[in-house]
Amino acid sequence: MFSKIPRAPFNLLGDEAKLAFPTQPNGITKLASVRNIPTSDSYWEQYFTLFDSASEVFSLITPHHIRRALIDAPENIATLLEVVCRRLFTLISDHTFPSAPTSTVAAYATSLIKSASSSSSRDPTKEVLNCLRILERILPVVFEAQGESNAFELEILWKKEEVQVREALQTEPQFVIEDDESSDDESQAGAETPRSAPVPEGQNVKTKKLPSLAERLFNALTELLFCCGFTVPKAIQVDHHKINFVIWERGIGSTSSQGNNSTFDNNKTEVLRLMLVLLSRQIYVPSSALFTAPSLYSLYLVQKLPRRDVLTILCSLLNTAMNSTTTDVITIGTIAGKLPYNHLVFKGEDPRTTLITTCLQVLCALLDFQSGTAKDPLVDGHSSPSAKTNAFRYFIMKLHRTQDCEYAFGGILAIMEQQSATVKNLLPGAKKSLPYITETIILFWKLVELNKKFRIYVLESEKSMDLIAHLLFYCVEIKDRPQQHGVCRMVSYILQALSAEPSFGSKLCKPLHVHLPTKWGPVDTAQDFLIQAIYAIVASTSGALSSVYPAMIITLSNAAPHFKHVGVAASARLLQLFTSFANPLFLLADEGHPRLLFFILEAFSAIIYNHPAQNPNITYGILQSRKAFEDLGTFTLTRGLREVRRVQLAKEERERKLMNPKAKAGVNDDDPGDAGAEKARLLENEAATRSRSNSQDRDLEAGLSPRQSDEAVTRSLVSPSSDNPYASESPVSEKARGKMRERSMSSDTMASLDRVPLNIGRNGFVPSQEWVTSWQQGLPLDAVMIFISDVVQKVENMQKHRTVPSSDVLKFLSSLNLDHVLPPGSKPLIMSRKFQWSEASLVWLTSLIWGEIYVRGMTPLGIWNATNVRLFFVKHSQTHQNQITETVNNVVGGIGGFLRRAPETPVRQLPV
Repeated sequence: MFSKIPRAPFNLLGDEAKLAFPTQPNGITKLASVRNIPTSDSYWEQYFTLFDSASEVFSLITPHHIRRALIDAPENIATLLEVVCRRLFTLISDHTFPSAPTSTVAAYATSLIKSASSSSSRDPTKEVLNCLRILERILPVVFEAQGESNAFELEILWKKEEVQVREALQTEPQFVIEDDESSDDESQAGAETPRSAPVPEGQNVKTKKLPSLAERLFNALTELLFCCGFTVPKAIQVDHHKINFVIWERGIGSTSSQGNNSTFDNNKTEVLRLMLVLLSRQIYVPSSALFTAPSLYSLYLVQKLPRRDVLTILCSLLNTAMNSTTTDVITIGTIAGKLPYNHLVFKGEDPRTTLITTCLQVLCALLDFQSGTAKDPLVDGHSSPSAKTNAFRYFIMKLHRTQDCEYAFGGILAIMEQQSATVKNLLPGAKKSLPYITETIILFWKLVELNKKFRIYVLESEKSMDLIAHLLFYCVEIKDRPQQHGVCRMVSYILQALSAEPSFGSKLCKPLHVHLPTKWGPVDTAQDFLIQAIYAIVASTSGALSSVYPAMIITLSNAAPHFKHVGVAASARLLQLFTSFANPLFLLADEGHPRLLFFILEAFSAIIYNHPAQNPNITYGILQSRKAFEDLGTFTLTRGLREVRRVQLAKEERERKLMNPKAKAGVNDDDPGDAGAEKARLLENEAATRSRSNSQDRDLEAGLSPRQSDEAVTRSLVSPSSDNPYASESPVSEKARGKMRERSMSSDTMASLDRVPLNIGRNGFVPSQEWVTSWQQGLPLDAVMIFISDVVQKVENMQKHRTVPSSDVLKFLSSLNLDHVLPPGSKPLIMSRKFQWSEASLVWLTSLIWGEIYVRGMTPLGIWNATNVRLFFVKHSQTHQNQITETVNNVVGGIGGFLRRAPETPVRQLPV
């Protein structure tokens, strides 16, 4: 069928050989069909010359081919690894490498013609790139097959060959020179393994171990990262030494840039990608063995590299990532990136963006690695990295110059501003989200965690709250995407860690310089946005982000002692969080829910103890919600279960009325003509109407649209289908509410409240009275109750049944002084809860980092696709073809139903 397709003249592009490679007898299938292919066989030559891009290698060589060869002929895979590595070592030391880059179209066409012809000319740069790509394709399958028992890797990649060297009995200067020459020979990447020679008389025999194949591979990759003419400009080469360890770009450790271009960026990405593949060995080990079975590749990188190499690599990667918004490289991708909707027109990848993403991924993987001997040792009760455990973590910790901290903070803030601009653009969807935003947040967390001086600089900077606002804004934007919930959890931990610092609170009352969307309304200070953003994350996710709630509420508790002049909208949100957490249905649903109530009560206590006069809006809200505070002081399991049952019965009653509208008139057992029953119904309807009106007014004051207001009311913290009796304050008096309850509940209903099932908790949790007593007696209610008892009567006399606080009330609360009622010395010290690392959190962060790297590697190459990853779970989803077909069906009104649906193909997606 393909015979009529016109072929390229003179086989210019070599398409026939490439297309036949997966099926021809002398192609990839020979790896599994023919045993013991010798290293001198010409079969191996095609692996270096046939392919012209990474996509060709990954499409023509599949994991199935490698996996089958590992089963049927594992010695051929070992030979292929050895042949590819030795060719790579030889090419690096070859004087013809790197070849001149094809900078013009004419030169590129000439190179194509030369490569397609039977000329004997070689392209060393192309062969080096193919060596890297072949290793990238083979190693993940080898890692998957080995799992925890890496016998094959130890034998092929990590085995050190012992050789005998001659040592003179007497120490003479010429033997010193000979030793230097021998060590130089051994350090050459392309040196062949010397064979033992007969030892003359009068000389001692000394056994020496040569570097393993993996160690030499790492040395070769390090040299390629700084090879003049390949990854750095040829102009900086000194004499004939083409390896020059210079930092790529200006920034930390360097004041000048090397003037890179897209070719160098592509080559750097190829080298870093293979380094990332080597570091990915740990994703094929289960999480239970993450600390006991460390990756030998990661250990070598963080412990065995020379200090010069570590510093140069670290600064090069960091500076490249931080210069992402101010690059000097002018390409089609960078020009098109400034145009609106460019991502819909230009589908190709920008080499610069790909390089920045890869740099950040390698940095995150190296700074996160703490396994085996690389785990941080304890120093004065605190874990701290050392140069022997993880050199990259150690040197990040040692950054101390103010200009270095300013540079790193400025680069991270610029990336966050660029990401926020993609959402706040006037044209919806005009800008594509940055592909490396998650890695940037991880890097920021690592810098804050490891470097104390950087953490202090960030918190003392005038733009510190701007970065906090960007983090919260991004978290709010992705909270409804399940695949991004791990990032939300990470942001919550960062906020908890920063809020525990003393200098965090001093910036909360200052105005934000970040331009927020109009849906947030007027947000004057950082503390107002902090409260409103946390409320938006907690109150609108319906329990889907329950792992984020504790850290978010602890952040509020840490920051509460510093709150001053909190706005009306933010104060209302803070009280709404409390009423939601105080809901009995929420409290009894999970064993960990009462601690959220504890933290929010701590926040109110801190406000009353420290700055009650500066927060009249909050104190007035406490007075309005005093019934909820008072009920907590006498809360019991029986009363909580009765309230839960009452809500459930009310919900069932509403559903029954909706299902059978004609039976509404007969629902009430009272006589329709009864004046008392009619009055109760009118009061109930009026209460519901006023409640909805008041709730909408508060939402409009907070800057939310009516649709968002309805969503915030209907989606409670407990579950999307449950009611919250404390969601809004009802203006009906307690006496009227009691009469309504007596009229609406029959004797059977009251009896059913005493038969409440105890299995209302999640995952089979059964609350008990002992459990309720254990947390109810420890709630920090003293300060709140003392405040309520002291001022409630005074405020009621001033308010005179008004729903909005009068100026007299606000003036009175603004001059409030509780020193006469609070016990002397009762004011607690400001104690913040810091984020504490554990083995579980370390495993979680490692899984998150490598999950992001795995997902990024799915397109366009699919580096780790079709391999059995053990560190995290990989979920399969439908292909985009099915989604396109469904969209066509919806658009054309069912005509697309006649289209034949494509079969489902598993696409790997990482759930968090």
